[in-house]
Amino acid sequence: MTIILGIDPGSRITGYGVISQQGRHLHYLGSGCIRMSEKELPGRLKQIYAGVSEIITQFQPEVFAIEQVFMAKNPDSALKLGQARGSAIVAAVNCDLPVFEYSARSIKQAVVGTGGADKAQVQHMVQHMLKLPAKPQADAADALGVAICHANTNKTLAALAGKASGAKKGRYR
Repeated sequence: MTIILGIDPGSRITGYGVISQQGRHLHYLGSGCIRMSEKELPGRLKQIYAGVSEIITQFQPEVFAIEQVFMAKNPDSALKLGQARGSAIVAAVNCDLPVFEYSARSIKQAVVGTGGADKAQVQHMVQHMLKLPAKPQADAADALGVAICHANTNKTLAALAGKASGAKKGRYR
């Protein structure tokens, strides 16, 4: 079993989602949002770091997955998002977690089947895939989507590695 922490970074709201992966099966462990109360960016970055650190302590994940920065129309927003991501990543690295990054398009593709999906579609599919009784809040759903994307990518890579090692074994016997 692997516990995966997914993060949807934001300078005002950072979503988190925690799942476990047992073979092909995914199980919901928890999700929510870190909401910033500080007005100034340095204080918000400190809150992100502390919140992610607390989540890591609570759930003890083995893997940390986060959404990559996309180029927004507003460069200032992209810089703030990058700093929020950095705070979350430092919290993970300080706990010796391996960090994996996925584009928004890859995450939507893994969860919905199309890279152009909207937030409502991601919420619906996350609810369905994890058998949740209600739709998770949008930022939490996005974070769960990041974790699901990593689980699917990890599963595919393991399968490919198995085929590759199987082929080598068969060839050299």
